[in-house]
Amino acid sequence: MARYRLRDITPQGLYARLAALVAVPVLAIFAITTLYYYQEHISRVNEKLSQSIAREVALIADFCEDPVFDPGRQRQLERQLGLFIDCNFSGGDVWTGDARARFGYADILRNQLANVSDRDIQVRAMDRASILDFRAPIEAGTVRVMIDRKRALAANTHFTIVWVLLGALFMLALAFAFLRNQVRSILQLTEAAKAYGRGRDLEDYRPSGATEIRDAARAMIDMRARLTAFAEQRTSMLAGVSHDLRTPLTRLKLQLAMLPPSEEVDLARADLNQMSSMLNEYLAFASGEEGETPTSVRLDTVAAELVERFEGATLHPSPDVTIMVRPLSLNRALSNLIGNALQYGERCEVTVVEGPRRAEVLIDDDGPGIPEDQRADAFRPFHRLDDARSQNT
Repeated sequence: MARYRLRDITPQGLYARLAALVAVPVLAIFAITTLYYYQEHISRVNEKLSQSIAREVALIADFCEDPVFDPGRQRQLERQLGLFIDCNFSGGDVWTGDARARFGYADILRNQLANVSDRDIQVRAMDRASILDFRAPIEAGTVRVMIDRKRALAANTHFTIVWVLLGALFMLALAFAFLRNQVRSILQLTEAAKAYGRGRDLEDYRPSGATEIRDAARAMIDMRARLTAFAEQRTSMLAGVSHDLRTPLTRLKLQLAMLPPSEEVDLARADLNQMSSMLNEYLAFASGEEGETPTSVRLDTVAAELVERFEGATLHPSPDVTIMVRPLSLNRALSNLIGNALQYGERCEVTVVEGPRRAEVLIDDDGPGIPEDQRADAFRPFHRLDDARSQNT
């Protein structure tokens, strides 16, 4: 049975997660508030307004139906209630069916009209829905009452929701802008850490963002400074020792050259040559660790130049790949790999591959290979996988 986890359906990026963390509660609160506002507050307000208007219209219909109703009383009601009354309307009967125009919250008003009066009082909106036209049947004909719609219904409340929504969107935009700045600082710190891990410097990098991010950036810079100082001390010591040993080795070679030829002299000369080769490797390693600045090079061009130096090596057609590396270190690493491939095998094929995030150099040979349990040791400097193997085998 598949197991679902929350992180499987949530955004993976930090900026997306923070944005969702801010946006989802705000939008949820806005939706709940809007729903409650319309279903509870606005509905009740419209119900009370409609009830008041329905009672006024029913009362006016009763007054107009009274045989002793004074027309002067009609004008007095118009002034007091702020509406238009026509007790002897001759413009037509009341509307029925589809003739009644629909408008917002019309059902609430019609329900209140039915509750307060036994008359079939009908209403529709006119003049772009700004006026409500009521018509009530009486024995003498039809009574017409016209009322400003704002008195009967709170129909423009959507403007309030629009303004609240615009305010919420504005606040979300400010929050996203703030989050973007914070996430940008984290991304810059990530890029700086990647560059430091590859031995490169970001000269224009400055700690920015929140206090915690700045502290993390300063701690990383301080850590890199200490690691760099430690590596420089180690390589300097290695270079110094190797350089100091070359003088006595040279002196020994001169002394052996003055001795008469013999098997012992040949063995001693071979040992000195082996020691000199090892010292050269140490000095090359130290010079590669110290002072070499990463530069932009064409990896396919470097691979082609190296293949030309080795007889038996072939290069497959390669794409144009430009990378940032330490050229001397790259040349030494590829030279060692290609040289070992040809030394312990008969075939060596080099292929340069450009991936979405990194470039690869594939060196395929038919040598004996490296046992799986010794592959980690193969990356240790100056480590030989076979302790019994000499430098010449």
